[in-house]
Amino acid sequence: MNSLKPVFDLSQSFYFEAAHTLNRSYDTKGSLRIHGHTYVAEVTVSGVPESSTGMLVDLTLLREEIENVRSMLDHRFLDDIEALGPATLENLAIFIGNQMKSKFNNLSSVKVERSISGDKCIMRLERI
Repeated sequence: MNSLKPVFDLSQSFYFEAAHTLNRSYDTKGSLRIHGHTYVAEVTVSGVPESSTGMLVDLTLLREEIENVRSMLDHRFLDDIEALGPATLENLAIFIGNQMKSKFNNLSSVKVERSISGDKCIMRLERI
């Protein structure tokens, strides 16, 4: 008989508004002009809750770190954030993940979306 061990995913969402340009092959005129988006990001940590607290991560700590990351992105010109590179959804997910994983080694995914246009990118982190 197999016994199952529960593993939990705990997520917290946040939004930020930012402007950027993007040098690309398609839609070049619109992309090269400064334009902005409302982004919604979600970070997820995964694992087994600590037996002493019953929590995977204290949500207060997760929210504090998210606010640090949010302040780096909200109402900013993303082209000026050197560690970001071109402001693609993929690079935003990497940037947010890099900021969060220094505090949360159980970070398992970062999702970034622009819901108004239906665009979404999910970066999953796999332990190797």
